[in-house]
Amino acid sequence: MLQPVRLALALVLLGGAAPRADAATPRTKRERPVAVVGNPAEPLPEVRVEAAAPTVLFFPTMIAESTLTVDEQPRTVDTAVGPGDGSRIRVLDVGKRSIIVQPVEDLRPGERHELTVLFADGRAPARAAFVLVTDPAEADARIDVERRELPSGPCPADAPRAPPRPEDFVLLGYVDENGVRTGAAGPANDEARGLRSSAGGSYRGKAWALVDVMIWNAAGQQPWAPREATFTSKRGVTLRARVVTVGGGEIAPGAALRVLAVVDALPKNAGEVFTLEVRGSGGRSLVIPDVRFMEGDR
Repeated sequence: MLQPVRLALALVLLGGAAPRADAATPRTKRERPVAVVGNPAEPLPEVRVEAAAPTVLFFPTMIAESTLTVDEQPRTVDTAVGPGDGSRIRVLDVGKRSIIVQPVEDLRPGERHELTVLFADGRAPARAAFVLVTDPAEADARIDVERRELPSGPCPADAPRAPPRPEDFVLLGYVDENGVRTGAAGPANDEARGLRSSAGGSYRGKAWALVDVMIWNAAGQQPWAPREATFTSKRGVTLRARVVTVGGGEIAPGAALRVLAVVDALPKNAGEVFTLEVRGSGGRSLVIPDVRFMEGDR
């Protein structure tokens, strides 16, 4: 496959030079920025496409190529649309940061097709969506997609942040045909360090795993903040994990906090039984000796 930028330029030049047989006056070609919509209540931005030339969308960061959909149907590079396949939009090329599309024929007045792709890094706004239309006077040769950061403050009541949807987990590769396998984490109690945890749950996906437990900090101790975690399997495999806390980052004396330890890259042969060590401030740590990740079929 040609490099996306070179292919894009070649297609735009060829398309722009092609004579138009279906209109007396060629459409005016535009290159313009279009911002991704972060509020689900806002209408999607329009991208004006035509059959005479392709439209190139350039993204500011990498996109997850496998998540591209047109009218909610997964799409890959489609250089030729076969008779009777029902598709009106051709995807000519998908790159790390670009998509090239072209309709089979000019879209009818009022005809609209939705193109959607997810950004690879998962940051908000995580989804880029556009409506493809045909305008009688203008066509977009190039769209520079803008991804504006969402406000850091609380969202307005009339513009709630869209929660992730079930399909996002599949499209981003977090869940495959084997689903999510659940296990358990046994309780732990370290009186000397003043820390204990209740029985919790474990979850294992396609290439990730996490443990979800409540950790208590004993009364009379200093406040404790969990900062890093390590899983060690009975097979001798050691895995670094991220620590995610819910409801604050520090546990006051006599209080508890929900803590998740997340492994982003879990080897297939890591095993099922692990010891989890959660380390935190003041040199204190808690060891949870019995964590089980169900392997299942792969």
